[in-house]
Amino acid sequence: MSVIPTVDSPARSPSSALNGGRRAPSRRPRSRLLRSLAALGVLAAAAVILSFAGFMRSIARIEPHKVDPAAGIVVLTGGSQRLSDALGLLASGHGRRLLISGVNQKTSREEIARIAGQSREKLECCADLGKSARNTIGNAIEARRWARENGFKSLIVVTSNYHMPRTLGEFAHVMGDIGVVGYPVVSDSVDVSRVWTDLGAFRLIVSEYTKYVVSGVRRSIEGDPEHSRLPTLMGRQKPVGPQAIERAESRDLR
Repeated sequence: MSVIPTVDSPARSPSSALNGGRRAPSRRPRSRLLRSLAALGVLAAAAVILSFAGFMRSIARIEPHKVDPAAGIVVLTGGSQRLSDALGLLASGHGRRLLISGVNQKTSREEIARIAGQSREKLECCADLGKSARNTIGNAIEARRWARENGFKSLIVVTSNYHMPRTLGEFAHVMGDIGVVGYPVVSDSVDVSRVWTDLGAFRLIVSEYTKYVVSGVRRSIEGDPEHSRLPTLMGRQKPVGPQAIERAESRDLR
């Protein structure tokens, strides 16, 4: 004989019967969580895209410009055009000495002169070779040591335009009371305006943007990178090696 449910004895659904009379947990909280996570993902992606677009616009506007003379000039290795422009600044009296930072330990002055299209004599005057820097953090540390050794309070930093934002950030982080001005180099091999059609340029700029963001986060939580373990942990090597700066034979320009 079947039992007719009454008001005091409501009918149970098949699912509640299988659960021993307990009601199945609601799926609404889980769906809300998934929607919230999806919304956060969309917002994060939009923030990254807007940040990258801003980075692209900023480096596209970075072009060579006139700079006031400084005590010293620092050029980061990475292309013959950087060296040529830095030597041109030195020859025009924009600095008393030049530091070529990040030189390979086995690279000689003759080879650097050949790459830059200059004579060795121009390098002998007042161009010092920095062979201890292993990355951009190391460039900044090496340049600071060099500036302090020479008593310089102002520097012109020469590097590629797409590399300039991260470079200036690293230099400002370590220099203290030493003033730094950037002199960007626009390379024919990397056309920022064609980044959306040139796969090689796109990969380079994306890589540099990623390093720029990571660099900014690192600087916000560390002190002096020369005495911090964070750059070593992140880069898997110390930013600077034990090599001393190879000084030019002659005195600096006055």
